[in-house]
Amino acid sequence: MITLNHINKTYEGKRHSVTAVDDVSLSVDEGEIYGIIGYSGAGKSTLIRMLNGLEQPTTGDVLINGENLNHLSRKELRERRQKIGMIFQHFNLLWSRTVKENILLPLEIANVPQGERDSKAEELIGLVGLKGREDAYPSQLSGGQKQRVGIARALANDPEVLLCDEATSSLDPQTTEDVLDLLVDINRRLNLTIVVITHEMNVIRKICKRVAVMEAGNIIEEGDVVDIFKNPQNQATKRFIRQDTDPDSENTDDIFEKLIQEFPNGQLLHLRFHGGSTQSPIISKISRDYEVDINIIQGNIQSTQETLLGSLYVQILGDKENIKQAIDEFKRMNVETEEVNNVDAD
Repeated sequence: MITLNHINKTYEGKRHSVTAVDDVSLSVDEGEIYGIIGYSGAGKSTLIRMLNGLEQPTTGDVLINGENLNHLSRKELRERRQKIGMIFQHFNLLWSRTVKENILLPLEIANVPQGERDSKAEELIGLVGLKGREDAYPSQLSGGQKQRVGIARALANDPEVLLCDEATSSLDPQTTEDVLDLLVDINRRLNLTIVVITHEMNVIRKICKRVAVMEAGNIIEEGDVVDIFKNPQNQATKRFIRQDTDPDSENTDDIFEKLIQEFPNGQLLHLRFHGGSTQSPIISKISRDYEVDINIIQGNIQSTQETLLGSLYVQILGDKENIKQAIDEFKRMNVETEEVNNVDAD
């Protein structure tokens, strides 16, 4: 559906050039929800603007359904953009237009006959759950309702691709959940390909099948969301995941330091579980079998579209050899095991 081949984007300044996207290649399957995550300045917003033709790559190719956007005329590109919907962080609604009139706008631009426009707008209002709010103005809507209008407007021309640029960043947690549920529902109903740009790992975890992690214009890690959560390879990816699994990580780090000082012969571990193992009594079994004490510091269980994911920080105390055997047993049981500090030698 979407293919990026060795995309580069360089902005030339008077004194020096800035490379916003550096040799990025990726592919998105039809009907997939694909995530691109990165901190501010990573290049993700520049990348999404190249996906809808608002920016042209300096080098490389952007293909949607086999059609190279770089080779289209201006008229052809305008027509192509009608099949690429986009929703934004700050909604970008026209404040002088009602809900229905905002949704009608892209249909008017596309010269769709009035009868068809009205029918399509009513259909979309129902799809995004705004029945009864057709005549309200944006100033009369909550943030979640405004984003629902933005989603409906983006769907007006029956797009093949929906691009979401930080679409939940301005919303509170519960409203974010509601909007993400709506995107998943739309994806399933319409088999719509969705690309999500975000700096929030919880958004990726909840709705995406695959994810690319960007830093300094590069993709530093890519794969299935579950695999990335189970075994992140890059430090930036680990930071994103920890912000999701342990929002109070600074306090957790303080606890780590105190435990290391108080129990220098213990071992701190970060354990990651998935699927059925999240509900198995692994901790108690290993503690009993290897005669070690396991102090649970912090943990939680979260869900993706495919499975449950568990994250647990523990400290193991006991005989050095028993600790080693317990760690080996965690690994043998397919628990992703990361040592937070090294066991001190006797």
